[in-house]
Amino acid sequence: MAHGENSPTPQSKVNKSEPDKYPTVAVLTISDRSAHGLRKDLSGPAVVQSIHRLTGWNCTKTDIVADDITEISSKLSRWADEDKINLIITTGGTGMSIRDVTPEATLAVIEREAPGLMEAVRAASLSITPYAMLSRAIAGTRGRSLIINLPGNPKAVDEALTILATALPHAVDLISDHHTNSQHHSRKPDIDPQ
Repeated sequence: MAHGENSPTPQSKVNKSEPDKYPTVAVLTISDRSAHGLRKDLSGPAVVQSIHRLTGWNCTKTDIVADDITEISSKLSRWADEDKINLIITTGGTGMSIRDVTPEATLAVIEREAPGLMEAVRAASLSITPYAMLSRAIAGTRGRSLIINLPGNPKAVDEALTILATALPHAVDLISDHHTNSQHHSRKPDIDPQ
């Protein structure tokens, strides 16, 4: 495969969602080492597994790119504008390292920020580790796509998605006009993060 078109998860594990029934989900792993084949991608498959376990949604696209603002922004824009992906989740590049540029790349493509999502993750994660306050992850929308940055650690990915899963169905419904369940406005989410 050409650079930038890696599939970190075997295609047998990437399931096609029914577009009229479930939202489309794409996972972008951001890692210099994984993009260059120097390290196996563990966080992308962790996102695929966690999102399915928590929401029942299947991942429709996966890819790996290096920690490069242009590569990241290009992939996010293409998935949102051309592929019309409902939920785009990035993993990696959200910390304080000089090569961690995922938030900057995401800011370059989103039209509206959704700060409450990552505020909730950071607040809950502080009870697990004080390093949660070092996260620069953001979330926002581009067109009818919700883009969320997650950390690159598989355990932290699952912890963050467990927190977000309570709001994701409603958020995706609102921005995508998917409206899989119109009762979201009047009821408490079914998912208990505990």
